[in-house]
Amino acid sequence: MPSPSPSPITILIDADACPVKDEVYRVAARFAAEVRVVSNSPFRIPDNPRVKRVVVDDSFDAADDWIAQEAVRVSPKCAVITADILLAERCLKAGASVLKHNGNAFDAGSIGGAIATRAIMEDLRAGMDGPLGASGGGPPPFSKADRSRFLQSLDRVLTKLARS
Repeated sequence: MPSPSPSPITILIDADACPVKDEVYRVAARFAAEVRVVSNSPFRIPDNPRVKRVVVDDSFDAADDWIAQEAVRVSPKCAVITADILLAERCLKAGASVLKHNGNAFDAGSIGGAIATRAIMEDLRAGMDGPLGASGGGPPPFSKADRSRFLQSLDRVLTKLARS
């Protein structure tokens, strides 16, 4: 009796404002991974049967909810790409590997601090007036080094998932 084929790796992309979708497609192809591009509006995706677009309604957190539920379904062979700290926490609890767009990983040791920092920064922004208040600031510009670090990190995560 032949042994069952291993389940494929699934990559879930929180696609709104994700600057590394093309990089995910390239790395995913090398691992024959399934990719789900999740957003509130359609994105162009490559013509590849392993890459699927998932458009959810525009209600608050609809994309996050879909990603978190899918991470539970396909875990442990799941990688999630997101900058959303609260979504990262949900996916980590589901057993998924989680990467930020710059290649930094969220893990059990870092997620608590990230959530605490997020809460502090939210409080600070709420109490500030001027250019750094609720409408100012934001992350630094996305760099070539961020893109390179992301590619290396994604390759490492998928290699680990492929071996499991």
